[in-house]
Amino acid sequence: MPASLTTTFTNRILQGAAATLLVLALAGCSTTKDRMTTGSVPKLTKPVEEMDATELRSATDRLGQAYEKNPRDPVTGVNYANLLRMNGRDTQALAVMQQVAIANPGDRNVLAAYGKAQAAAGQFQQALDTIGRAQTPDRPDWKLISAQGAILDQMGRASDARERYRDALDIQPNEPSILSNLGMSYVLTGDLRTAETYLRSAAGQPTADSRVRQNLALVVGLQGRFPEAEQIARRELSPQQADANVAYLRGMLSQQNSWQKLAAKDKPPGAADGSNTN
Repeated sequence: MPASLTTTFTNRILQGAAATLLVLALAGCSTTKDRMTTGSVPKLTKPVEEMDATELRSATDRLGQAYEKNPRDPVTGVNYANLLRMNGRDTQALAVMQQVAIANPGDRNVLAAYGKAQAAAGQFQQALDTIGRAQTPDRPDWKLISAQGAILDQMGRASDARERYRDALDIQPNEPSILSNLGMSYVLTGDLRTAETYLRSAAGQPTADSRVRQNLALVVGLQGRFPEAEQIARRELSPQQADANVAYLRGMLSQQNSWQKLAAKDKPPGAADGSNTN
């Protein structure tokens, strides 16, 4: 794709795609078990990723009450901040983690969560510094390395970001969240074919979750193959969740008046027009 076209393309999809990338990477830094680990913390009835907006708000309110009772507790604070971020309340999540980090300055899990909250709030360089302090050279954590990659992508440092993703893959080969992040990194620079290759590999892993497949649906749709994208987006989701995801996908694509032309120009010379379902 020519440089000028890449710039136009990237400007149109950057906000949605980069946000998707960062959400996936940061969510991948903690498992459901990590979020809910003690009896003092209200238990969740289902994984956070499967909750609808009402369920997320309810769980956040319950965690907030537990946090108010003991704001110095690292597990409660981290869990509460994670749920706040899932609700889009990034500023409040950052404030919570600032207090928890002050109370627990040497806790690696707290530092990692603080860095994630900083990144979600747009404080990218501070996030890199904090996550770097949470990392241990003798036992590197691939989740933190992948999160660093996502932050670097947000900063426009694609080459550095991809190096971090590949470092993470050296530790955790074929990890779908890392492969998905690597694919989305190529979306941000307009290389949709390479992005699709990584995202298909990610979606084909046994441990891939629905977020990985939604990223694949986005990339397929951006190439003009919307029926295929909709089919991918509807897999493994309830009808309500699927309708919401498809509506979001349509909305992202409809905001790009000439996305079909861009996708066509991204095809190799001699490729036929129309849908290509591989």
